[in-house]
Amino acid sequence: MKVQETHLEGCYVITPAVFKDSRGCFFESFNHKKFKDLTGINFDVVQTNQSISNKGVLRGLHYQEEPYAQAKLVRVIKGKVLDICVDLRKTSKTFGQHFALELSSDNNTQLFIPRGFAHGFITLEDHTIFSYHCDNYYNKASENGIIYNDPQLNLKWPLEANAFIISERDLELPKLQTIFK
Repeated sequence: MKVQETHLEGCYVITPAVFKDSRGCFFESFNHKKFKDLTGINFDVVQTNQSISNKGVLRGLHYQEEPYAQAKLVRVIKGKVLDICVDLRKTSKTFGQHFALELSSDNNTQLFIPRGFAHGFITLEDHTIFSYHCDNYYNKASENGIIYNDPQLNLKWPLEANAFIISERDLELPKLQTIFK
């Protein structure tokens, strides 16, 4: 397993060692001890979620307020996405900055997103299966988010906006400056 910190403190790209042969492939998708040894982070998974989406589905940018904030380890089981996370930690030197990465079933890359970040993705293939490992339980009353096209964030989505499939809830999310006045 290779672990590389992004320019956002505590946010890591994880590339597993993939073993291929005539039968297919095998890789260790998560190892608590190795992850802790390489990052210093004690990431205890308490909930795992999965979504299945067609091409153009944009989910996010979501986060949960304290005390239900969640760190997430995300990966694509089938298909391909552009995954984006935004640092919402007010005291962070990278507050409001984002990191984007293509995750796919071909590259098996994962992204660790610490607590205090908004997270979203857009699917680039039909029938994409996306997995989220979380270190805290979901709590509906603490869910929040930022609109995907917030001009302050200046996110570069790889599809034209008219191809997006977005929930009504996500279309009504506020801008970053509204949340953090």
